[in-house]
Amino acid sequence: MSISWPATGRYDLDCAPGGLGLVQDLLNTISAGVPQQPDLLADVESARTWVYDVTARWSAATGQPIPEVALDGDELQELRAFRDTVHRVTAAPADGSGPAVPHTAAAALRLGADGTVRLEPRGTGWRLLASLVLAALFEAEQTDIRRRLKTCHNPRCRVAFYDRSRNNSGVWHSLRVCGNAANLRAHRARRRSR
Repeated sequence: MSISWPATGRYDLDCAPGGLGLVQDLLNTISAGVPQQPDLLADVESARTWVYDVTARWSAATGQPIPEVALDGDELQELRAFRDTVHRVTAAPADGSGPAVPHTAAAALRLGADGTVRLEPRGTGWRLLASLVLAALFEAEQTDIRRRLKTCHNPRCRVAFYDRSRNNSGVWHSLRVCGNAANLRAHRARRRSR
């Protein structure tokens, strides 16, 4: 079952699988795309609406209970800073030469009655949401799908997308929207230089 995430759905994209969809959706709360969409973390009310919706979807994707995340104005500023950091890391080269990331979050390991070990995010407010995101990134790294979460190479766009290409070579969130325009600009520049 594919889950539709609210911020990512604005760009008519396929969502990343499982909890990684939360990371993609956090990245897609920015004001981005062509045409440009509003920032869903611009004010406390729109952020609370997004958080309420996205935590329910995270719960459906992971099978864990819906976490209660309460945000105020100060916490919203911290959440936006965290989103910007995750965006920089996602847009960084895969060779590890990207920026240092100063964010940490609390989590616990729980042994279930069925013998499975689960990573359970901890914290309150924006820190709980950061813990959910970092746990999803950790799990995506363990299953080697984290590298498929990318941001569009169009600097005017920056939409996060999940690259489903066979060789993981996608660079545009949409070839039609961003790729064709960039390829046309590059073609015209080559013609002018000749």
